[in-house]
Amino acid sequence: MAVDAPTQAPSFWARTGHYVKAWYWASRPFSLTTAVVPVLAASALAFQERRASLPLFFLVLLGSLLVLVGTNLADEYADHDRPEGRQKLMAPYKVIALGLLSSRAVRSGTLVSFSLATLIGIYLVVITGWPLLALCLASVAVAYGYAARPRPVAKLVLGQPLVFLFMGPVMVVGTYYVYTREVTLAALWLSLPVACLVTAILVANDLRDLEEDRAAGKVTLMTLLGHPFGRWTWTALVAAAFASVSLQAAVGSQGLMLLLPWLALPRAIRALRCVWLAQDRPAMSLAMRQSAGLHWWFGLLLAAGVGLGRMVSA
Repeated sequence: MAVDAPTQAPSFWARTGHYVKAWYWASRPFSLTTAVVPVLAASALAFQERRASLPLFFLVLLGSLLVLVGTNLADEYADHDRPEGRQKLMAPYKVIALGLLSSRAVRSGTLVSFSLATLIGIYLVVITGWPLLALCLASVAVAYGYAARPRPVAKLVLGQPLVFLFMGPVMVVGTYYVYTREVTLAALWLSLPVACLVTAILVANDLRDLEEDRAAGKVTLMTLLGHPFGRWTWTALVAAAFASVSLQAAVGSQGLMLLLPWLALPRAIRALRCVWLAQDRPAMSLAMRQSAGLHWWFGLLLAAGVGLGRMVSA
């Protein structure tokens, strides 16, 4: 009579690897570039003005990433806790539903992320001045409220305006203020294309989830106004981003190097085709990923253009 061999328990390293992988997915790594681009753009402007600081850059970047990770974890925790959230498509980042992490662990991760971001914010306020405090408090409050119960603003018509404001002007101008203790029109103008393209990612996300959100009774601009409105909104936002850098290059002080983001135009065209031709969720998911890629490459080229403007003008 054959006897089955005893099943070996996973090794320490295997368990650690699974745990790290679970937290990696819980952080939603595909979204983290949206926290990097505003910091890069503002830092490039400060660098152009010879006012940048590498230690401050790393602190602001870490704080920005922690706020976004905390937002993603809060969304995962709250979404799983809502009855309609359990009916959603089982994406890799649904770590609670997949049994990779417990609700308690994700909630603890949310608190740790926001707590560490708050500590960085407090330090930056101490060394730069109290005006930064209002931006830090508002950013953490909106980040938590974006996903948390009982009525997350991500599921209200406020979602897109708040993303535009806080992932664009607030982050860019706030980062620039850390370096310079000033708020300037140059920083505000620089934030506009960043804001347009990060909002375009959210529009693509809401288009992908439109039917799902309608079935769950969620109120977003997409569920209210439908696919045509979302597609035209996406197109207008992307067009505004390219028009903004063109206008700044023509009449601003940044110079023609600010036209570098136009090198991302082929990505914009591919994303545009996908947004307008997508008919199902997988195709719309591709449109969202392409929108995120456009934001990332446009942002890198924007920061490079601003930074290189210093060398050209020197």
